[in-house]
Parts: sequence; structure tokens; C-alpha cells
Amino acid sequence: KGTLQKLIAIDEGMGSLGEVVLVPYSSPISKLGILFYNTLLDENAASHIALGDGVKFCMQDAEMISEDEYAARGGNSSLNHIDFMIGSSQMDVDGISENGVREPVMRAGEWAFEV
Repeated sequence: KGTLQKLIAIDEGMGSLGEVVLVPYSSPISKLGILFYNTLLDENAASHIALGDGVKFCMQDAEMISEDEYAARGGNSSLNHIDFMIGSSQMDVDGISENGVREPVMRAGEWAFEV
């Protein structure tokens, strides 16, 4: 088995998305040009996705609800949460509205609108 296959086999939640974060290529941490080898710092330098455990505090009142309610509301639970940095100066991201209209979110690694 490959590494990714071994990771997602850890438990049922590990094969699901746990987090999506958009970070502009020009973020202060990215501009340092340093790889810290510490996910809590490095994840602030680039857009990233994570497999596994969801970030519970991002869901309203999630810290006060049961695991079953968290799952029913779309939360993902796992023994692990593994980040994969995907950002670059070439990354374009579009959002798709409920009516199917595409809206630019990032272009060339930067916000496509005033923040």
C-alpha cells in the first residue's frame, strides 16, 4: 500500500476532508521564505487542505454538541488531521454559487477581490 492509502485506512473519518484554508501567496509567513517544519507555522504560509478530523470550532456551537450531532451537521471526526500545503503563485480558485454561477476567489495565488 502507498502512504496515502495507509493514512486514509486509519479510520473512517481519515478518508474525508477535514479542512480547506485559502492563504494568499503574499502572506507574511510565505514572504519569509522559510520552511519551519512545524505544521502550525507552515500552514500559515500556503493554502492547504487536510484529511481527517475537522476543525470543530469553525462550526457554530460545535463544542457544545454531541459527536452524533456534529456528524449530522457535516462535521468530520478522525484520530488524525493531516495538512497538505497546496498554495502557489499560480493557483486560481473559483467559488460556485447555489445557482451555478462561478465567482473568482483567488487568481495567481492572491485574493480576486478587496479584502
